[in-house]
Order: sequence, then structure tokens, then C-alpha cells
Amino acid sequence: MNPVPLDPSPWVFDPSVWPADDCVAGGADLEPGTIVDAYRHGAFPMPHDGQLLWWSPMRRGVLKPSDVHVSRSLRRSMRRFTVTVDQSFESVIDACADPSRPGSWIDESIRAAYVRLHALGWAHSVEISDAGGDLVGGLYGLGIGRLFAGESMFHHTTDASKAAVAALAEIVGPDSLIDVQWRTPHLASLGVTEWPRGRYLTAIAALIDQPEPEWVR
Repeated sequence: MNPVPLDPSPWVFDPSVWPADDCVAGGADLEPGTIVDAYRHGAFPMPHDGQLLWWSPMRRGVLKPSDVHVSRSLRRSMRRFTVTVDQSFESVIDACADPSRPGSWIDESIRAAYVRLHALGWAHSVEISDAGGDLVGGLYGLGIGRLFAGESMFHHTTDASKAAVAALAEIVGPDSLIDVQWRTPHLASLGVTEWPRGRYLTAIAALIDQPEPEWVR
């Protein structure tokens, strides 16, 4: 489905006044228009110690779909998986929010906000299932034009989250950019690099109003 037009946010996201720090603001709300406007300006919400904070890393983790590294072992693993899109969004976000995971940060307010964005056609999930049909990995995030802003991913079996990233790159195509927020060793193995904040903001300005990719598999 095409994204539903959103009411404008009363909050202003202005990179020109942001500090030289990964955390750029606090407060505001999690209305759909606010979240999407934040992403359009290079910020995203992530609560910490009960406070709603907004982040725009000084060193942004990004992945060009054409740079995705699919190793020989990952290619073999992918033959065992089935990939679907937007079929089990709530199951994916619930797996990502599992409180037993190290660094878990997805609370009920974040969950509700992104489930709502999914219903409005803005948030998407990529699901990885095994031969028995069980969900074993996946990711979710926001699609804004040719920018896919990844929020979180999970895996219950080896290579399942990597398979989700590889499938996502194929879905969004080479003219898109995948934002992963921060680069980790796990993501770096797939081809994720770091860009300074300024370069990231310049790049997404040319992508966010482009036609969306087809969210089908």
C-alpha cells in the first residue's frame, strides 16, 4: 500500500541547531507525523531511562544496497530460508523487543508507534522463516522515498538476520540507501560503513521524495 498522508508535526527538527553529539533533542511525541518528519531530517527516536530522546549520530552507519557483502556461507544459508515482506510485522517487532536481549530498548510506546506506522504504510518488515515455517529472523524500519531507515533486527538461528539485510537490499534496489543508525561489527561484515552526519543529511535530502520501491517479495 502507498503510505497514508500524515498530519504535520508541531515539533521542528532543525539540524542547524543540533549539538555535535549523537543525542540531539528530548521530548516531543510519537505521533506518525512527528516520527516521519524526524527521519526526513536525519533523526530517530530511542527512549533512555524513561525519557524520549532523539538521535542523529555524528558517525552514521549506512549501507548502500550495491555494497552488501553476501559470503559463500551466507549464500548457502539463504537457500534454507523463505523471505516474506510485511507479513508478520508485529511478530518481528516483538522479537526485536525481547527484554532478554542485551541493550533492549523497544518499549510499549515505541512498539505502538511503529505498529501504527505499519498500518499507515510507512513501516515495513522483512521476515525470514525456516523450512518448517517458523519465524527465525527479520528486521523492521521506515521507508521514506528511497531511504530505508532500519530500526532493529533479530535472529534465532545463524545467518537469519544477515539474510534479512541481504533480502532488504534486493527489495529496495541500488538507488536506495539503508540507514542502520550505528555501525556494529556484525553490520560491518555485511558492508556497512560510516558517514559523517553532514554527508548523511545531504544524501537523504535527495532520496526522501523519490518514488518508493515496491514492497513485495
